[in-house]
Amino acid sequence: MKILFVGDVFGSAGRKIVREHLGHVRESHEIDLTVINGENAAGGFGITPGLAEELFELGADVITTGNHVWDKRELIEYMKSVPADSHERARRVLRPVNLQRGLPGYGVYQGTVARGPNAGEPYAVINLMGRVFLNGTNDPFHAANDALATVTAKTILVDFHAEATSEKVAMGWHLDGRVSAVLGTHTHIPTADERVLPGGTAYQTDVGMSGPYDSVIGVEKDLVLNRFLTGMPGKFEAATGNPKMCAAVISVDPRTGRAYRIQRLMLGE
Repeated sequence: MKILFVGDVFGSAGRKIVREHLGHVRESHEIDLTVINGENAAGGFGITPGLAEELFELGADVITTGNHVWDKRELIEYMKSVPADSHERARRVLRPVNLQRGLPGYGVYQGTVARGPNAGEPYAVINLMGRVFLNGTNDPFHAANDALATVTAKTILVDFHAEATSEKVAMGWHLDGRVSAVLGTHTHIPTADERVLPGGTAYQTDVGMSGPYDSVIGVEKDLVLNRFLTGMPGKFEAATGNPKMCAAVISVDPRTGRAYRIQRLMLGE
């Protein structure tokens, strides 16, 4: 079974590069399950229901998010619109499972592969967020344990949206042998440490963003440089130059849920 995970889609440039490459990547790698982090799809800050639908139309099976999940308030009603046992698209847009209790949406989705030779195989996606240098989250390590207690599928992908490298590495070891993949998002810079841990968990500290790389992590360079040089606040705007799609392809034995290969991708125009 092959899983494609696409890193943080950032603004119009990110949506464009994903639109250009997602189809042929899914075909050439014979992808069974596609998961996309879409939390920056709307101008670099949040995602709207319309943009979520656009990513689903391109081939996403599940969309994950992170600390910008509430930046577009219309997503709140979208997440409220379906019950926990639904498989509608709105139910397949996740927010971090370890946010405060009582908030809209869900952090875990369990479904079955929709197409191809592995159609019908069960899988789960868990969306977690770190708490080092990030606010508003509960302990992700215990939250991961609690989430896994609710999952029956053997093939399990975890999007760990976190700032600190140490926290991401620690989560990889914490979940090694218990999930198929732990893939880091949020810092927008792809790391070259992809590997399969001893217990059969594919790991990468950060998959990287799918967006403009002639930028400062997606934002127009001059705006960020001005803030560093002057210390004065200013409005950030999404850049557009040199878009790349960063992703990872994970090969998993669906009988055991163990990964046996992870491949890092970076595709441009």
